[in-house]
Formats: sequence, structure tokens, C-alpha cells
Amino acid sequence: MAKECEICGKTQIPGNKYKRRGAIKRTGGAGAKIVGKTLRRFLPNLQKIRIKINGTVRRGLICTTCIKSGRVTKP
Repeated sequence: MAKECEICGKTQIPGNKYKRRGAIKRTGGAGAKIVGKTLRRFLPNLQKIRIKINGTVRRGLICTTCIKSGRVTKP
């Protein structure tokens, strides 16, 4: 089972996680320095719900954006 929305095709996207050190400038510090970057994945918020597609009812992985926007018909 792929981690992908069955309606819009939203899937995971790559990104970075930053490690910072030092006090920020607004608190009187010299500024936060980035001391490490690590690759990570941003996953879509997928929910397994019952959906109706072409008259048949089945379960599917749907992102919350599609659920809230009404692109899915629930039985």
C-alpha cells in the first residue's frame, strides 16, 4: 500500500531538519546558527475512510485536504 492519496495523488516530499545552536537576536544573543542538517520526509495526513467510487463502496487512503474540500463522497 503506497502512502499516496487516491484522489489527488499527494505523496511524501523530501525536506530538511535543522539543528540550531545559540541564543536568538531578539533575546540579546548573536543569532541562532545552523549546526546540522538532516534529510527527512514530510508525509501527507492520510486517513483510511470508506468512500464511494463509481457506485461501489470501499476503503481508501484519502488526505485530509480532499476530505475537507468535499472531493470525496462518503456512503
